Amino acid sequence: MAEHPEEGTRLTAAQIHENVLRPAEREIRRPAAALLCSSLAAGLVIGFSPLASAYAALTAPEPYEHALASAAYPLGFIFVIMARSELFTENTLVPVVPLLERRDLRTLRLVGRIWGLLLAGNLAGTMLFGLVVARTGLLRPALAAELLEMSRSVTEGGFGEIAFGAVFAGWLMALLAWLLASTTDSTAQIIFIWLCTAPISAAHFPHSIAGATDAFYRAALGDASWGAMLWGFVTPAVIGNAIGGVLLVALLNYGQVLADREGGPV
Repeated sequence: MAEHPEEGTRLTAAQIHENVLRPAEREIRRPAAALLCSSLAAGLVIGFSPLASAYAALTAPEPYEHALASAAYPLGFIFVIMARSELFTENTLVPVVPLLERRDLRTLRLVGRIWGLLLAGNLAGTMLFGLVVARTGLLRPALAAELLEMSRSVTEGGFGEIAFGAVFAGWLMALLAWLLASTTDSTAQIIFIWLCTAPISAAHFPHSIAGATDAFYRAALGDASWGAMLWGFVTPAVIGNAIGGVLLVALLNYGQVLADREGGPV
């Protein structure tokens, strides 16, 4: 793995690509049980993002509610990513890089396998978190009401509207995975996580996994049907996130690396 720049003070795109590729080769072959456990943990922990946002909005002065809620939103992502749990949205970049390198059916199957396992584990974790928060009286009434109000805001919109907005969330999450591969410094990584995830909340870009916590919280309370949340929010959000990550980060960043390889020195 390239940990130091060959020249200058920053890694080149090719070095970052190599830092993504080598762990990705191992990741796509991890046992199914390991991937499911990791993704289940991520689905549970990501629930702290909407919860932190709701708490910040509840305690902030009215003009600053949304700004402070957005600033608090990255909390769950920081927990998940620094603990090396697996989010589906980060993996719209990582396993795609080996596929772009080889472009064969076997690698395509491995990508489909890891996506399916991560998505299943993530959604199971968010569903469990939503059920516990909704049905156990864990939250004080004011915080529960604020979380419900924010969950309605996050999950509203038509299929196309949600999918389109989710493209931008997927773009930011795959960009985050690329940025994380450029440094081994934990402080820099936390800053990158905050910079890439706070705008998701600030701009109301649907994130399929964090947003699933909101969706399942609503469904568990009876505020919306499970079908409406699964097919009306989670499905278009997953599609949009995948498109944004694969097309706007994986393909474009691989394209510049490939062009450098083929171009050679001028």
